[in-house]
Amino acid sequence: MSFRDDSEDARGDIRKPFLHTGSWYRMSSRQSSMMGSSQAIRDNSVSVVACVLIVALGPIQFGFTSGYSSPTQASIMADLGLTVSEFSLFGSLSNVGAMVGAIASGQIAEYIGRKGSLMIAAIPNIIGWLAISFAKDSSFLYMGRLLEGFGVGIISYTVPVYIAEIAPQNLRGALGSVNQLSVTIGILLAYLLGLFVEWRILAVLGILPCTILIPGLFFIPESPRWLFLAASSPNQAKMGMTEDFESSLQVLRGFDTDISIEVNEIKRAVASTSRRTTIRFAELKRKRYWFPLMVGIGLLVLQQLSGINGVLFYSSNIFATAGIKSSNLATVGVGVIQVIATGITTWLVDKTGRRLLLIVSASGMTISLLIVAVSFFVKGFASDDSSLYTISGILSVVGVVVSNGNYLLFGNGTHPVGNNVGGTDIRLLCNCITAFKILPVNIKGLAGSVATLANWMVSFLITMTANLLLDWSTGGTFIIYMVVSAFALVFVSLWVPETKGRTLEEIQSSFR
Repeated sequence: MSFRDDSEDARGDIRKPFLHTGSWYRMSSRQSSMMGSSQAIRDNSVSVVACVLIVALGPIQFGFTSGYSSPTQASIMADLGLTVSEFSLFGSLSNVGAMVGAIASGQIAEYIGRKGSLMIAAIPNIIGWLAISFAKDSSFLYMGRLLEGFGVGIISYTVPVYIAEIAPQNLRGALGSVNQLSVTIGILLAYLLGLFVEWRILAVLGILPCTILIPGLFFIPESPRWLFLAASSPNQAKMGMTEDFESSLQVLRGFDTDISIEVNEIKRAVASTSRRTTIRFAELKRKRYWFPLMVGIGLLVLQQLSGINGVLFYSSNIFATAGIKSSNLATVGVGVIQVIATGITTWLVDKTGRRLLLIVSASGMTISLLIVAVSFFVKGFASDDSSLYTISGILSVVGVVVSNGNYLLFGNGTHPVGNNVGGTDIRLLCNCITAFKILPVNIKGLAGSVATLANWMVSFLITMTANLLLDWSTGGTFIIYMVVSAFALVFVSLWVPETKGRTLEEIQSSFR
């Protein structure tokens, strides 16, 4: 036996669900059959919507982690005596943990299932929030933030994958949008609760999403697609895993539904995926590979470099600099705009096309960031009691709010609202951006890995430097972000193709 065979056998032994809930719904089926009625099964069936709402607690946790640093900056710095650079490190360390978690998440989700991955993600999140709430110095803050980030990195991959794998075709777009909407709701909750409680209590409240998620995972089925993939691996009790696969799908679709067609579709999709070959790095010299990869990663990096996380993480500080007395209240307004913008984008993206949405949002970002920058520069020269000072402060706030809405339009234009994962590598879903639709299938795995690293590394860079840049020059900081947004507009106009109404072959042929 070759080393490869040994390796595959070992992986087959490992690849088992961490939370095995197949037994309860198979048992319900047998009991109901004995009773001669299917009513008990229907009563105990788990709907797709209920499953999505339970796992949506994960991205709510993600959003809460992102929003936590904004309303707590002043109080944490005062209570623990942190400098601006130390607090910036605290805010940005979640991205470092998330980078590690996102890289590991694919393997974790492959070996122990989607539900097991979410369980593993929940535990470091809870420990991290407890570490922050009991922190007496920066060391516990940093440790807690890293642990939170690790959990968030796993969540950011696993939840979109799970939703895409369980959603029926006709609901995939709508249910897929729940992930991004939940992130913005989590941010809004952090902003809103930060108005009423101090930072230690807010950290304790941060435990709640994952605390509710853990028991909720025991009441939803594992992903049918993952169960079939696990059953297809070597050294499995294949009959049992196949039964779990079909039982899980039956629960999700309803026990009166004929699932035979979808079962065959999933089997064909998995077989098609297993036949695909990956490219070698040497082949990246070909334009059909390197150019769409450059476009895809460029979109993602430009979104981050335009300052989205700098505004989200430190919006209260920005509003305080603008002269707003109730800066935390203004930050709540930003959170509300985020939720509304996400909802609007979900409705717009499939109607207008992603390229047009990207162009409009990049234009809006550029103009609004320019207004913010000019307002802060004017405010610096005006006297505190002048009307010009007041007007410039108002304009800076309006500009930040509008730019935030455009940030989300741009971000949702690059991220898919819903994906058909039946014939694609599901490991990409955490990083699927517009340009991934234009990538040849055999490069998508590499693109997903590069995108994961690029996303979290650039996010760390922005969140680490935003506070320091704001201390240097608030107007200058927004000028930098404005220039990046303007370049993003040019980038999209010149190099990003429209994907709406075009087949993959038609899109990819434009890069040859």
